[in-house]
Amino acid sequence: MKNDSLKGQYRINEQIRAKEVRIVGDDMESKVYPIFQALKLAEEKELDLVEISPNAQPPVCRIIDHSKFLYQQKKRQKEQKAKQVKVNVKEIRFGPQTDDHDYNFKLKHAKGFLEDGDKVKAYVFFKGRSILFKEQGEVLLLRFANDLEDFAKVDQMPILEGKRMTIQLSPKKKELPKKAVTSKPATSAPKVEEPQQDEE
Repeated sequence: MKNDSLKGQYRINEQIRAKEVRIVGDDMESKVYPIFQALKLAEEKELDLVEISPNAQPPVCRIIDHSKFLYQQKKRQKEQKAKQVKVNVKEIRFGPQTDDHDYNFKLKHAKGFLEDGDKVKAYVFFKGRSILFKEQGEVLLLRFANDLEDFAKVDQMPILEGKRMTIQLSPKKKELPKKAVTSKPATSAPKVEEPQQDEE
């Protein structure tokens, strides 16, 4: 069952061990009841007594349909998960002497990643003696950041880590387009309506 992970988290009805509980709810005043009375109240309403805060003194319970309660908790968890935006970091690799065709191809990919909300980590990998071209690598990465300035902001300027020179970019937040002003130009003279004559 989908709600199994939540089922064991909350004690209901006779599973509640406390001698007295505080009942809260939308239609109820927050009040402490002996457990037998709280169970009786739930039974009268044909609902369950659900312990929502076991560590409180006394434990806090709600009178609610247990299935409905689990559904609400599941829904809340889903909403919280949706709010936690997952940011991916996409890597783009260059050689120190990348040609224009390859550069433009990678630039296009980077634009796509940034538009999807992903971060981009671009790096130049230096093999063997190509480390002599590290200035060339830095120029390449700065050009890359410059070409993406409409889409991204630079999180970290080019730095050399071993045989890699890296730059990190984050997507720019999209600004909402400003509403076009629909006021009419004041150049045209206002129309004067002629009074209508009543037909006899």
